[in-house]
Amino acid sequence: MELKYFLISKFVIERKGVAKKVALIGMLMAFAVISNMFFEFKLLDTQFSLTITVSAVIGFIAGPMLGAGICFLGDLLGFFVNSGGYAYMPWVGLSTAGFALIAGLLSINKSGGAYAYVKLTLFAVLSLIICTVGINSLGFYLYNMNLGFSPAVKSYVAKLFGGEEVTFLGYVLYRLIFKLQILNSIFNYAVIFATYFAASKIKPFEKLFK
Repeated sequence: MELKYFLISKFVIERKGVAKKVALIGMLMAFAVISNMFFEFKLLDTQFSLTITVSAVIGFIAGPMLGAGICFLGDLLGFFVNSGGYAYMPWVGLSTAGFALIAGLLSINKSGGAYAYVKLTLFAVLSLIICTVGINSLGFYLYNMNLGFSPAVKSYVAKLFGGEEVTFLGYVLYRLIFKLQILNSIFNYAVIFATYFAASKIKPFEKLFK
């Protein structure tokens, strides 16, 4: 496989003319910005968003490195447009870039049928470990460790493990289990599976899967 496909997808490369390539990249960037600003909702005490789905779609269309760059910049631009009064947290952008990178890498050699769903399953496992736990949760853990963990985190970890120290494992379990963020991940992976199944059956999108 040629190195260029690790940087940019065959689909983008095959767009005829620079203008069409730039237009496609611009559309994907706008998609990333808009999704970071509006594609989220809250159910009870759990925050749901489509960040994982959008990042995976962008990585699949644009390719590993280009998709990662689009998602990182999309998160940054989305913050500048609407920060909501919060500080910028770069690990959030890095995790979205990671989702796109993994999706792009797994889609370099397109495949259909059952093998495609094996790749989607592999994406779910790798992205959960690397992006959700390894980048996003670690970033928030270090951030909160510096500022001081909330009483809710301390209480949860103390009941689970005993002691007063909030370990990284305890914090991850708090976010994923107690705060139910694992449901957001499962929701996104289900949407990704459904989106792939539906899109692969629609003729205008056939070139994306070849």
